[in-house]
Amino acid sequence: MSRFEIRFSRAKGPTMSQTTQPVRRALISVSDKTGLLDLGRALVAHGAEILSTGGSARALREAGLPVTEVSDHTGFPEILDGRVKTLVPQIHGGILGRRDLPAHVAQMEEHKIAPIDLVAVNLYPFEKTVASGAGAEDCIENIDIGGPALIRAAAKNHGHVVVLTDTAQYAGLIGALEQGGSTLEQRRAYAGAAYARTAAYDAAIAAWFAAQAQDTLPERFVLAGQRAEVLRYGENPHQQAAFYKDGSTRPGVATAVQVQGKALSYNNINDTDAAFEAVAEFDRPAVVIVKHANPCGVAVGDTLSACWDSALRCDPVSAFGGIVALNRTLDAETATKIAGIFTEVIVAPDADEEAKTILARKKNLRLLLTGGLPDAAASGVVVRSVAGGFLAQTRDNGQIKPESLRVVTKRAPSAQEMEDLIFAFRVAKHVKSNAIVYAKNDATVGIGAGQMSRVDSARIAASKSGEAAKAAGLDAPLTQGSVAASDAFFPFADGLETIVAAGATAVIQPGGSIRDDEVIAAADAAGIAMVFTGMRHFRH
Repeated sequence: MSRFEIRFSRAKGPTMSQTTQPVRRALISVSDKTGLLDLGRALVAHGAEILSTGGSARALREAGLPVTEVSDHTGFPEILDGRVKTLVPQIHGGILGRRDLPAHVAQMEEHKIAPIDLVAVNLYPFEKTVASGAGAEDCIENIDIGGPALIRAAAKNHGHVVVLTDTAQYAGLIGALEQGGSTLEQRRAYAGAAYARTAAYDAAIAAWFAAQAQDTLPERFVLAGQRAEVLRYGENPHQQAAFYKDGSTRPGVATAVQVQGKALSYNNINDTDAAFEAVAEFDRPAVVIVKHANPCGVAVGDTLSACWDSALRCDPVSAFGGIVALNRTLDAETATKIAGIFTEVIVAPDADEEAKTILARKKNLRLLLTGGLPDAAASGVVVRSVAGGFLAQTRDNGQIKPESLRVVTKRAPSAQEMEDLIFAFRVAKHVKSNAIVYAKNDATVGIGAGQMSRVDSARIAASKSGEAAKAAGLDAPLTQGSVAASDAFFPFADGLETIVAAGATAVIQPGGSIRDDEVIAAADAAGIAMVFTGMRHFRH
């Protein structure tokens, strides 16, 4: 039999796709050389001929392994600076030809197309090139064309061909070779992974082109992520969940190094993200305590230790079992205080060695170090699924500035009130709507979140302030002499009146209600100051 006939069987019975499939000819072309030599040695040891190109061929040859250059196999040289080297019938015919169809067998023999049983390809590093900040020309040159074509062809013909797109798959294939070859089940799994890889690759390219065109929400929106971890469960034990990373370099829970503690849960990840995005709003040292995705205590100050004291005072009950985010390097004094209550996660840009040693005594506490802070003003897109599709919007990166605020009452805020108003409104941006935030002296003193009525949010925040005051041994609620922020306008004066009754002396809100005049009149009647931002922060 010829070298072409040896791979085919015209006998009746099970097809080759239903049996163990040996590898007699493999095509290897990889940019990531991890595990390459182990794979090459295993293939040669089991009698396979290796076809290869460029750096892959050179690495295999230098290791003493026999390699046939693709150009020698096809009789056609690489051209156009290597852009065309595998896009020829001798390669794709060898991959796509079905060994169980006599017509395919006959055509391959007629055209002297040798079958290829394995394709190992990982793609040009387009995503890494973009992440490095490279220019457009470099990015375009790192768009792989031949690689995806080879991968997709091999995956389509997985009944007869093994496709490897991840170096982590090599060990499984090597083990299969030792058992006589790959199984259909294994080849099908690799084929699914292959299509997922090329889909993600194309998604990254599409996103880059959209960014070049400044098309934030393109007509065809594609998403891709790499599964980082299968989680124990989702929001509830009966839900399945996994954590995916999209390759973004934005500092946060996805890029953090977990120094210690148990594995993160679905809710841990969600809450940690909420906490870290909130703490990044502030330039001064800040601490944010989050419970169920809502801040329950926020403070800025001169030291993290002082910030922790103020943030915890706002709602010490809810802080139990919460997430703590800091925007500075965690120090020993602050670490000691945080470790004094049950805390699920601490996330910070960094931590000094003494702080790490202190927290190491709390073996279950997760410590995440991100290496930096996300830019609160940076653009981006957030996505939420709905039945039959998903919603996409730009990230809420709106930030108010003092010069943009409009005083609408007879009395203007004092300098301290204005500082607290801006602080409170920044916090309200990260509280679920309807949101009311009371603040005093650069710290929250009452937070009401997620109520259907804005009046209820104001009442809940004031009530929790009273409870916190009792816990601190104070006679008056913390809201006495505070300011208040509302994430959206007051539709009626009753919400404002509730805030006044709680002891607030100034209010910040977006404005824009048809009853603004009524609300302003109520503020003037109470003698409080009120400013409009012209910007709302609904958070659903």
